[in-house]
Amino acid sequence: MAKPLYKVTFLNHGKVYELYARHVAGSSLWGFTEVGELVFDVHEGLVVDPTEERLRDEFGATRVLHLPMQSIVRVEEVERKGQSAIRDAATGEKVVTPFPMPAKPPR
Repeated sequence: MAKPLYKVTFLNHGKVYELYARHVAGSSLWGFTEVGELVFDVHEGLVVDPTEERLRDEFGATRVLHLPMQSIVRVEEVERKGQSAIRDAATGEKVVTPFPMPAKPPR
């Protein structure tokens, strides 16, 4: 049986990151969630997704991410990998306000 695949959506420096991983669990560090075995696309041709490349450059050598619980927006168990993404938290299409953080007041 194949290991489960998770789509992890979290906030980082005003951006919403969507990564795929094979391991998600409570961290031994209090208040953190452990995300490991990150999954990236491997392209053999000339077509390269710049977002995927940026994520691979930033997290490619990472064994385990310890994300603060309040930065995690959503963790989904999925059947297959979709496209990883980085979105602006203010203008992104799929932005979801994380539970303990209050929403921005209307202007």
